[in-house]
Amino acid sequence: MKIDLHCHTTASDGTLTPTELVTRAALQQVTILAITDHDTVAGLDQAADAAAQKGVRLISGVEISTRWHGFEIHIVGLNFDPQHPAMVALLDSQQRNREARAVAIGDKLAKRRIEGAYEAARAMAGEGVVGRGHFARVLVNRGIVRQPQAAFDKYLGKGQSAYVPTQWCSIEQAVAAIHQAGGVSVLAHPGKYSLSNKWLRKLLGEFQAAGGMAMEALGSQQSPDQRRFLLSLAEEHQMLISAGSDFHQPGRWIELGRGLQRPDMPGVWHHLGWV
Repeated sequence: MKIDLHCHTTASDGTLTPTELVTRAALQQVTILAITDHDTVAGLDQAADAAAQKGVRLISGVEISTRWHGFEIHIVGLNFDPQHPAMVALLDSQQRNREARAVAIGDKLAKRRIEGAYEAARAMAGEGVVGRGHFARVLVNRGIVRQPQAAFDKYLGKGQSAYVPTQWCSIEQAVAAIHQAGGVSVLAHPGKYSLSNKWLRKLLGEFQAAGGMAMEALGSQQSPDQRRFLLSLAEEHQMLISAGSDFHQPGRWIELGRGLQRPDMPGVWHHLGWV
């Protein structure tokens, strides 16, 4: 049984539609899938129709951006009611903040003589929310940078010329909305925040104090040492583990379900009775 509980579609900054992503998951023999678009559940209905046809068990999911001591920390919600008023209200607020940030990023890029970046990013996003990933693709498409990561390194990342600080909700607000909607809260990709071990433990402690239940200890791009360390942290804090590829687009290094073999430790799949 393959489980992937973190991936993205065109409803946020992925390149595959919900239907295309579910089809790809089925081809990769993923049997339980959570689509976790950034601050939106807009792709879930389309994905549910595809999942019913492909025999994939689809779990409701979302990835919520939060602010914590100056860092942007992502909290994944799993297996919740997307129509719960607390979740609807939080995601509506988050999407308004995303749109305001996108406009501000476009303004900053225009000052760098990169005109029309917001309009191009908005067109690329379609009905989905605009994220920095869209701006990165715009810069790649225009030949300004060669790779999306270079766009973050030179323009979009923290401290760079087109970076715009955000007004995201707190970890406590995200966890509360997920739990009110009947879901499980997961600290997403804890190894990607450039935190020292001391600060990572502080993050885990505060996340847990807020009611956080699990951490994403299994990812597609981890060294054996990184995985062992994250699993040891989960055990140290007595947290459930979760697994997610953080898939955004077809590529060489990240694939749905790849490298997410589950160790013999308590996971969200046990807590929710999937295995």
